[in-house]
Amino acid sequence: MYSQSHSESSNLGLFLRSKAQDYSQLVKLRLNLTVVFSAAFGYLMAAQGSIEWINLLMLSVAGFLVTSSANAINELLEKDYDKLMKRTANRPLATGRMEVTEAVLIAGMTGIVGLSMLWYCFNSMTALLGAMSLISYAFIYTPMKRYSPVSVFVGAIPGALPVMIGWVAVTGSDGIGLPLLTIFAIQFLWQFPHFWAIGWIGYESYRDAGFKMLPTEVDGRNSFTAMNIILYTVALLFVSILPFLFGMVGVFALLTVLVLGTYFIYTGIQLYRNCDDESALKVMYASLLFLPITQIVMVLNML
Repeated sequence: MYSQSHSESSNLGLFLRSKAQDYSQLVKLRLNLTVVFSAAFGYLMAAQGSIEWINLLMLSVAGFLVTSSANAINELLEKDYDKLMKRTANRPLATGRMEVTEAVLIAGMTGIVGLSMLWYCFNSMTALLGAMSLISYAFIYTPMKRYSPVSVFVGAIPGALPVMIGWVAVTGSDGIGLPLLTIFAIQFLWQFPHFWAIGWIGYESYRDAGFKMLPTEVDGRNSFTAMNIILYTVALLFVSILPFLFGMVGVFALLTVLVLGTYFIYTGIQLYRNCDDESALKVMYASLLFLPITQIVMVLNML
């Protein structure tokens, strides 16, 4: 009797762990948390030290739910293509471990609850921006990836909206101005070298699945893509200096941006010279250093 009960308990534990892993993959947990981080950054920049922690928590939960919905819809629309790429072949919908109806239910529930929280806990503008982010990512960017490299530009919009959502959660529509547009532009521009580097490294997989992730459709691993990466990192550096010029942050944040931005540009130049996967990987790592460190330092330097 004990053995049977123990076995049933073990089976239940395995089932729950497996289901938790599937849900984590469906909502792209790690990517989701970076989106929540960006929204929190926007909130903290707008709050200028007057932080209401319960509101920050509500924003994080709502942002997590809305992003979960967008990511689940993304995987629903791409389940047949995910089977073609090693990186995504083990996703629950691609393998058949999860039924489409279950994923649709999760996408619908998380989207409705998340947007409702943004409306009820904050204001209509925050909910509107959340809805714009969800719709543009799931229903415009996702299908466009198979048709045009312009998809990276389209995807950069919902990718940058979280900082705006966090800011407007504090200020409402009255807070939309140059300071907000500046931190939006930083996140918007950052995505181009970041995703082009990823597209370079995973070119064969994306090509086999029909995704057009680089600026040119015929093997974009070339000096043209590398030059675009350099141009966007230079533009990113100049825009990232603006918060200092607007008096939003101090000298320490400026120095951090200059050091990280210069290194980011250097990796782009190395990619232009070498046009190889190793250099593209360094661009990706430089991008992963630049944005979170810059945002953390900006917040700390402002408090």
